[in-house]
Amino acid sequence: MSFISNFWNRNMRKRIFVLGIDGTPATFIRKMITEGKFPNFQKLVQKGTLRRMNSVIPCISSVAWTSFMTGTNPAKHNIQGFVDRKPNPFKIFIPLANEIAVLTVSEMLSRAGKRVVSINLPVSYPPKQVNGVQISCFLATDISKAVYPTDLAPKLKELGYRIDVDAKLARNQRYDEFLKDLHHTFDQRVKTARYLMEQQDWDYFHLHIMETDRINHFFWEQWENGDTKFAPEFEKFYQKVDQFIGELDRLLPDEIDFMILSDHGFCTLKKEVYLNHWLEKNGYLKYKSKTPQAITDLDPNSKAFSLLPGRIFINLKGREEFGSVAPGQEYENLRNELIEKLPSLVDPDSGESIVRKIYKREELFNGPFFKTTPDLLVVPHDGYDFKGNIAEEKLTAKGTLVGMHTDDDAAFFLRNHFIKKDDNSFGIIDILPTMMELLGVQVPEARQFDGMSIL
Repeated sequence: MSFISNFWNRNMRKRIFVLGIDGTPATFIRKMITEGKFPNFQKLVQKGTLRRMNSVIPCISSVAWTSFMTGTNPAKHNIQGFVDRKPNPFKIFIPLANEIAVLTVSEMLSRAGKRVVSINLPVSYPPKQVNGVQISCFLATDISKAVYPTDLAPKLKELGYRIDVDAKLARNQRYDEFLKDLHHTFDQRVKTARYLMEQQDWDYFHLHIMETDRINHFFWEQWENGDTKFAPEFEKFYQKVDQFIGELDRLLPDEIDFMILSDHGFCTLKKEVYLNHWLEKNGYLKYKSKTPQAITDLDPNSKAFSLLPGRIFINLKGREEFGSVAPGQEYENLRNELIEKLPSLVDPDSGESIVRKIYKREELFNGPFFKTTPDLLVVPHDGYDFKGNIAEEKLTAKGTLVGMHTDDDAAFFLRNHFIKKDDNSFGIIDILPTMMELLGVQVPEARQFDGMSIL
């Protein structure tokens, strides 16, 4: 392990290396350790604490990782979904890093004089000006625009850095090509990380592996069912991740805090569920035409609509461009009516219940962007994934994705520290305050976190 030769001979100060393994469940890690398939992680957990932690609601990577990097809830950091809406004028958009309303970990540490390197963290495009290096996430389309400082872009191209795996290959059932591309993307990301670990002086290094989430979406069911072809391929990729974890453990001396975490768990996806279909069939949602092209084509007489995953917005007068529901009692009556009716949703084929829990927004969110949060959050039972599709002919369908997110099985590991917290007694929102404590960085009182340190 010579690629970082003499680096650690520099004056030792508090440092932390964070490895994000997107969508990797804590229960999956423990299972693979128990079966002897993660030998490096097995050695590593003997030096620290592995815990199962909660994600966020709605359980979307962009929301979860923004909560991680800000320590705040969506009504404060302002990232509320992979797609979001502006109420007036009514517009659907994909939120980028410039929509984040509070400072992120890289910005806070930069202001504190710390050197940072961040690679591929979701919702990091466009890249911010940091004291160090930031390489953007899958939201970027051009490497030359995806990195700060910009003069690093030619080196990334030389290294063969890949922004993301080509998911279209899997959607088109070209699975062998997808797996090859997945391995290549991972290899090039790790290669780039090794280069930056050697070339950059850093106090905080975040390397984010998105390929774990990608393979889970397209192969989780095959792995759970023991598919003779793809289950071994699934485990082969994860064992490559385990080998890299072992490499990091050997490379990073004990003085460096080594953290590994995921943003949510995973399970087999039984059915996609189209809430807008249900809202339309029950008279809450209407469209301007028989062939609507987007949810923005809703009729002004509509009472409610949905965006993924399970976010319901009331068409509220004074807030929405075409609001039809009066604030006050009419609004509350409609929310209560939906809360009463939605639990009756069942899988038309199996008869299984679909809805696990429904939250009013005030149960989950607080902050200056509270008014733009969804009015209701519908959380499904494992296996049922709420989508925001419009004009669907059925309530449920089986799509190309075979794995879905779960909000209660994210993974957290910290080397050389014993975490007294039990499984699911803390969440991803608590990790930034924990890192700040590890790094010895004082946070101004005016910059309050919603999470708290778990140390």
